[in-house]
Amino acid sequence: MQGLLIDLDGTLYHGNNRIDGADLLIGYLNDTKMPYRFVTNNSSATPETVADRLQTMGIPAEPEHVCTSAQAAAAYMAKAKPGAAVFVIGEEGLLLAVSEAGLRITEDNPDYVLQGIDRAFTYERLARAVRHIHSGAEFVLTNPDLLLPSGDGLIPGAGSIGAMLTAAGGKEPILIGKPSSILMEHSLASIGLSAAETWVIGDNLATDIAFGRAAGCGSVLVLTGLTTRDNLNHYMNRAGCEPDVICDDLHGLIHFIEKQRFI
Repeated sequence: MQGLLIDLDGTLYHGNNRIDGADLLIGYLNDTKMPYRFVTNNSSATPETVADRLQTMGIPAEPEHVCTSAQAAAAYMAKAKPGAAVFVIGEEGLLLAVSEAGLRITEDNPDYVLQGIDRAFTYERLARAVRHIHSGAEFVLTNPDLLLPSGDGLIPGAGSIGAMLTAAGGKEPILIGKPSSILMEHSLASIGLSAAETWVIGDNLATDIAFGRAAGCGSVLVLTGLTTRDNLNHYMNRAGCEPDVICDDLHGLIHFIEKQRFI
């Protein structure tokens, strides 16, 4: 174990509330100089916004430690077609990532339709995106999450909008976020380690653990969010994969990492 890719929501915090031990975990990694990245499917926030949110909750964080699906999507398109024209359905984090990658945001004749979460999404935007896809634009989806937690309960995620575009556009999207290998490759490049040297930490078997297992990373499931002892077997059967290690809480995770450092 030489580095970690760490999930955020359900692993380090719930909403705006820090999970017990999250500050100690990141402090321990900083003290021992173990490389890590915060890896999130969230395409709406910039790395600076993500870091600020963590800091507000008392969790040490810097923007350069954040890897988002928006960054990975922009990097993927810029590598495939430098300077490509992109029709964007998304929020600040996605728009900024596209611009910083040297891509051109356009409303007409795009090479790509790039879609993330967009809480101001309209039927007009849906219709325009569908026409672009039928005209030959590649469809890129930041992440498949159908639902997101909010203060008022669950709300539709990027995957729900993506389901509409897939149905109406008649084309499966290029998927960027967890469990896709594209976000994994971006995150490993950022941390400068191979999959075999890196472990994935998260609370969701279908995204975090499947993400790590498919890439050949070690995986630790923490029972701090979606998955609990009561529903563990249900989610393992549903995801079709198992973690290498299960920790009940973040204190147990710190203990596990400490032991691994001396193996």
